[in-house]
Amino acid sequence: MTSNTEPARLPSIDGLRAFETVARHGSLERAGEQLNITASAVGKRIATLEALIGAPLFKRNRKSDSKTLSLTPTGTEYLTQVSAALALLQAMPLHQRASQRQQRLRVTAPPTFARQILVPHLAEFTQKHPLIELELVLSVPYMNLHNSPHTNASASAADIAISFGDAQASGTTPLMQDALIPMASPSMIAQHPALSQPSDLAKWPLLRTPLEPWTPWFRSAGLDWPEPQSGPKFVDLGLTLEAAVSGQGVVLARPSLARAWVASGALIPLFNITAIPTQSYHPMPFEDGGTAQEFAAWVGALCERVAPAALQDVLAVGRAQQMI
Repeated sequence: MTSNTEPARLPSIDGLRAFETVARHGSLERAGEQLNITASAVGKRIATLEALIGAPLFKRNRKSDSKTLSLTPTGTEYLTQVSAALALLQAMPLHQRASQRQQRLRVTAPPTFARQILVPHLAEFTQKHPLIELELVLSVPYMNLHNSPHTNASASAADIAISFGDAQASGTTPLMQDALIPMASPSMIAQHPALSQPSDLAKWPLLRTPLEPWTPWFRSAGLDWPEPQSGPKFVDLGLTLEAAVSGQGVVLARPSLARAWVASGALIPLFNITAIPTQSYHPMPFEDGGTAQEFAAWVGALCERVAPAALQDVLAVGRAQQMI
């Protein structure tokens, strides 16, 4: 036996949320900002709700030019009911599982790359991928007996690992085409004879790191010098840059990593001669698809625009300093 009773017309959840939000803020515009829709869209949802109820829910304040709204007696009564209904819906366990839709992504990267390239731009990634919970862990490059850089064991637990070393040997593609330029602090420049040609660096202390040998730059500058053999050795590019900033010597720097120090005047490029590094930053092989693929695409695009822009900025500073 069928019933002739017409089913009740129920309001949409979007309409109820719009009503409750306007009631809290007293404004279509402010409600729209919170709901990420236009004030006009909020108004339409309220109008649909009022048509369903058959009574106005809001009234404008007395001043004709006012855009603020207040509840009518019907609206006040309805708000009590709507607030209770929305609270019940939000309290349901299945509705509280939005966090389970988030995907966790663990990324490991060398310290200087993470600090100078990733961290300043991470907001860009999180805004594009709000459901990806990113965890950034530092890995430490080092040199083994065969003079081949690796990362520590934390990379094995990562969804995607940025490595520093021979990209070709790992079967991957470098994230960016870096360059090498000698740089020094203003105090170092003031304490040493002026440079007229690359060979004048023989009178300057050169900072050493096995991660960034001087030989490629020496050859680009027409020098047949061997690797420097004296002075402290830093097995970290960031520490080498910090040593140069503190006036301890000349650093062979990548503009992509030294950009902030050059912009602040803490480091000054000494020559317009550049060299191609022997090592590069590259992503280690990872599973195709999913969050790792999205991060790899993002960081690749980031590096492609950061590296050339940093090089141009550094060369511009060098020209202003009349570097050789």
